[in-house]
Amino acid sequence: MDGRAVAPAAGTVLNALATGVGSAFAIDLETTATVELTDDGEYVGEVDGQPDADTTLVERCAEFTIEEYADRAGLNADTVGARIQTESEVPMASGLKSSSAAANATVLATLDALEIGDAIDRIDACRLGVRAARDAGVTVTGAFDDASASMLGGVTVTNNLGDELLAREAVQWDALVYTPPERAYSADTDAAACERIAPMARLVEELALDGRYGEAMTVNGFAFCGALEFSAAPMVEALPNVDGVSLSGTGPSYVAVGDRETLEAVQEKWAARDGTTRLLQTRTDGTHIQ
Repeated sequence: MDGRAVAPAAGTVLNALATGVGSAFAIDLETTATVELTDDGEYVGEVDGQPDADTTLVERCAEFTIEEYADRAGLNADTVGARIQTESEVPMASGLKSSSAAANATVLATLDALEIGDAIDRIDACRLGVRAARDAGVTVTGAFDDASASMLGGVTVTNNLGDELLAREAVQWDALVYTPPERAYSADTDAAACERIAPMARLVEELALDGRYGEAMTVNGFAFCGALEFSAAPMVEALPNVDGVSLSGTGPSYVAVGDRETLEAVQEKWAARDGTTRLLQTRTDGTHIQ
């Protein structure tokens, strides 16, 4: 049996590293996962075009999903295995939630292969991917904020310490993404430096829960640029006309939201820097089975 699912990437409103509370929104860059069930009990992952990529995360996602739901699908979890293949528009280690997108797509593709994809609550599926991400060591917080935004679409606010969804809104924005050439792996982040800016993070949390997402992400961006030693210059270039701009995740990407004409003007500035820019839209539909 085969399954297939697609998950969007996400940008940051509030980085959860400071307090455990985070917020993110889905953007129109996609990761696709295809899962083929086998009868050898083994889990083998493959990333399209990247033969040396670490596939531990997607293997754990398929394994945990089968362990949880094989009985419900009428199968023996001890003998079922999976071959997982992912392909992605989301650059890895860029702050655009590539791991969360891969996890969500793999979990739903596995559920699709089990033929129970429509029977499982999306938040439960999301939590499986978060558990797999923690087990694989690709995240510090579990990234429930990023994963929930990718899974549900729109903007979410979460408490990652308990994998609790605090708020969700189906926002529709234009978004501009700038990704420098360097990479930044979440698991290598200086968590202690992030914890020192907890008072600013709590302010961002208040703004986000009040629906003031643009202001929230801008405050977040300046705070985390300082904590993680990224330049705030791309943010300054985007202000004051964008609705919001932030370092995304633990970097190195930056994301701005606003009207398309304003973002096109910012894109001209960001395009002069090394790296790539993408003018996108946010997503409200989240992860889905194909």
